[in-house]
Amino acid sequence: MRQVDAVIAQRLNSGVPLVGSVSQYIITAGGKRLRPSLLLLCCGALGCDSEQRFNMAAVVEFIHTATLLHDDVVDDSALRRGRATANATFGNPASVLVGDFLYSRAFQMMVDAQSMRIMQVLADATNVIAEGEVMQLMNMHNAELDEAGYLHVIRSKTAKLFEASARVGAILAGAESALEEACAEYGQALGTAFQVIDDVLDYAGDASVMGKSVGDDLREGKATLPLIAAMQRGTPEESATIKKAIETGDLSMLELIVSIVKRTGALDVARNAARQEALRAISAAKRLPQAPHTDCLIQLATQLLERDH
Repeated sequence: MRQVDAVIAQRLNSGVPLVGSVSQYIITAGGKRLRPSLLLLCCGALGCDSEQRFNMAAVVEFIHTATLLHDDVVDDSALRRGRATANATFGNPASVLVGDFLYSRAFQMMVDAQSMRIMQVLADATNVIAEGEVMQLMNMHNAELDEAGYLHVIRSKTAKLFEASARVGAILAGAESALEEACAEYGQALGTAFQVIDDVLDYAGDASVMGKSVGDDLREGKATLPLIAAMQRGTPEESATIKKAIETGDLSMLELIVSIVKRTGALDVARNAARQEALRAISAAKRLPQAPHTDCLIQLATQLLERDH
C-alpha cells in the first residue's frame, strides 16, 4: 500500500494548483483503501508480482475518489470521515471538476497496463457506477423501493468497483476464468455487505466514530434496507411515519424512526443480509489457492460485519 500511495502522490501532480489541493484533501482524508487492497490481495493470492498492480490499485482508488467528490455534491453532504467534505471546503464547482480530473487521470493510467481486457473491465465498471448513481437519484424520496430495487442500486453504485478491483487483480495474474470469476464474486459480495453495513450504521452508529452525521440517509430521502425492513415489520402507523419521513426528508422524527427501526428488528434483518453476502464472499475466496493473501481475504469478509465506521 505504501507503493500504491507513492503512485497516487506522483499521479496527482497537475499544473493547476487547485486540482492538486482538492485531490490531496480527499485522498489524504483517511479512507480505508479497501478497493486497492482488494486488488493487491487478489494479485497476491494468485501469485502475481507485476509492477502494474500498484498502478492499477491507484486507478481504482482514483475512480472511487471521483465518485465520492461527485456524491457529496449531489447529496449536499457536509461531513465525511470526520471532517468537512471537499465541496464544503472548496465549493461544488471545484469538487465536480476535480472529480472529472480524477476520472480522466485514471483512464490515462489504465493505458499503462497495455491490456484491453483491464480497460474494458474498468470502463464498464465506471459506467455501471454512474448508472447506479442515477438510479439512486431517481429513487430519492421513493418510499415504495423494495429490497430487490435497493440491492440493484447498491450492487451498481458500490459493489461494482469492489468486483472490478478483484477481477483486475486476477487479470493481472493471468488467472484462468474460474479463478477470475471467484475473485469477481468475492468482490461483489464483499462490496454489497460493506454497503448494507454502512446503511445499518446510519441508524445504529455513533457519529463521532463514523465521521458522518447519523440520519444523513433519511435527510437525503434514501430508502435503505433498515427502513424498508422496518416498514414491512412495523405497525401501519409506524410504517406511515417512516414513509412520510422518506418522502419529505424530515429529520424532526429521526429519534422516533431510530426507535422504530430498532424495535422492529430491522437492523437484525439488514445485518443478516450483510452476513449472507459476507458468507458468499468467504465461499468465493475458498475457491482461490491456499495462501496468506487468501487467508486475508477471508479475514476481511469476516471482520466486515464488526465494523463501526
